[in-house]
Amino acid sequence: MSTSTPLRTALIGAVLAATALVPLQGTALAAPSGTDTAATAASSVSGIEDATALALARSLADPDWSREVRRAALAADSVGLGALTDDATASAGRRLAARITAADRGVATAKGLGSGAGSLLRLGLADASMKGRLASGAAPLVAAAPSDDDGARTFTAYDSRGTAHELNLDSAPGRPVYLIDIDGAKAVAEGLKVIDKTLESKGLGLSAPSAGTGLSAASGIDTTRIDSVRLGDVQEPFFKGDAEIFTLVTGFGKDGKPRVDTVEMPYLNKEDTTYYPGQVLVNWSNYKYDMADAVMMEDDGDTNYQALAKAIAAVLLTITDQGAYIPLVDALLDAIPTNWWTDDPDYVESWYTLAKSSSGQRNGAAGNGWMTVSPYHVPEL
Repeated sequence: MSTSTPLRTALIGAVLAATALVPLQGTALAAPSGTDTAATAASSVSGIEDATALALARSLADPDWSREVRRAALAADSVGLGALTDDATASAGRRLAARITAADRGVATAKGLGSGAGSLLRLGLADASMKGRLASGAAPLVAAAPSDDDGARTFTAYDSRGTAHELNLDSAPGRPVYLIDIDGAKAVAEGLKVIDKTLESKGLGLSAPSAGTGLSAASGIDTTRIDSVRLGDVQEPFFKGDAEIFTLVTGFGKDGKPRVDTVEMPYLNKEDTTYYPGQVLVNWSNYKYDMADAVMMEDDGDTNYQALAKAIAAVLLTITDQGAYIPLVDALLDAIPTNWWTDDPDYVESWYTLAKSSSGQRNGAAGNGWMTVSPYHVPEL
């Protein structure tokens, strides 16, 4: 691993450290003194999803409510659980509404999101091939979207009596399965707001001076644009649906402090597919040097954005501007466990040392994707 890009190295380490703080489904965590391990796991995103799946499964014993859920699942790829229960006419659905509201609040807290995140839990079929069997009246199971972090090859689904069934992750089950999952697009959008706000409060993401101040081009701004992008593996198994990708761009800001700019990429959700977004990746008016790095990440459900922002800030605040884009000390690299760099679904790809003049195809450092970029000047109105 090269030490010529310190902010990229620090950023990836901070990201993977932050995601490691969040409980993973099926993993026993050591609880702090005086706390209950089960309660700690239950407050994680995967724990909340599992409890919600069990509650929903039991509620489907009400045939009227079961029909309402079936109609919703057949009409759309996924539906918000909060809206589904709020609009329920069956008594079982109405009784479930308060529990879903509380679960949504719990998910927002577990992911480090603000109170404005709203409803995050959604319901959909595990695979589109199940629609025929569901429409024919087959009794569905309900499961939390399985975590792809812990290497497990099975996951638990529940029937309307609350009985647990172990299903294989390697293939779609023969019986219809409702999955309880997170609205990833909403979570990423809200999460990046948290990162932006937190870093700005630490002086690591202050807004760039406007054009005409002498610190940026009076006629507009220079940027690097993504003309096309393709990933080989978006780290999403069959049951998870679309990936939720975002990129963290880092460099030294105009004030000489490290900064991170977040880039939402809602279109980039399938592997082995080329996209042509024409999206601005780097706004060079934000940076002091003609160099920036990009780290592409995927929200795996348990990503805690508040923890992520704090971890990034803690690392970047140790780096000072010495008049050049300097390497990070080896001590920081040694502090990052080797296993954090491999087999983690949060890290997708990264790009070293993008410059204002960068043009053409740039292969990612992990060999998992590429993008073509070009300089793009954005004129003032």
